[in-house]
Amino acid sequence: MASTTGPEIEKLIQLLARVPGLGPRSARRAALHLIKKKEQLLGPLAEALQLAHDRIMVCGACGNIDTQNPCVICADHKRDDGILVVVEEVSDLWALERAGAVRARYHVLGGVLSPLDGVTPEHLNLAALAVRAADPAVREVILALNATVDGQTTAYYIADMLAHLTHIKVSRLAYGVPVGGELDYLDEGTLSAALKQRTAL
Repeated sequence: MASTTGPEIEKLIQLLARVPGLGPRSARRAALHLIKKKEQLLGPLAEALQLAHDRIMVCGACGNIDTQNPCVICADHKRDDGILVVVEEVSDLWALERAGAVRARYHVLGGVLSPLDGVTPEHLNLAALAVRAADPAVREVILALNATVDGQTTAYYIADMLAHLTHIKVSRLAYGVPVGGELDYLDEGTLSAALKQRTAL
């Protein structure tokens, strides 16, 4: 089938199609919208992407991404140095920050252990976690990992790795019924986890 656009537009569509959540059709619609709003969207987007490419870096302390190193979170002196929240990815860190539930320090692993995918402890940011957790100022390490088989495997691995550090408490997020959730709509795994994580009133 003959191409209906020039190579530059085709390249834009192909690159947009690689973005999670955008398939070929959605990418084509997005490209057309950007081109239609060339001055208001396409130009500023191109500038923002170039700026992000030039300035964004990984925080050497926690693994977050920012335009400064250490990142804004690590540079915040009002945070509790005694609590270290371990997450799989930067997106998880951002989600916890949006919730505003804790003013702690973070540690991004960069994934979870997955033997089937060839992800071993050496592939994750675990060595740095061990060093940070050994700091006498740390009182608790919260494992805020996803409730998947690989997430649970990683949590148990970390708990075992830190077991010799008697000055810290290792905890994990409670799993189960979400606030506003109805029991009838929950799957068996979620209900089972909720019952196991029940608390006294």
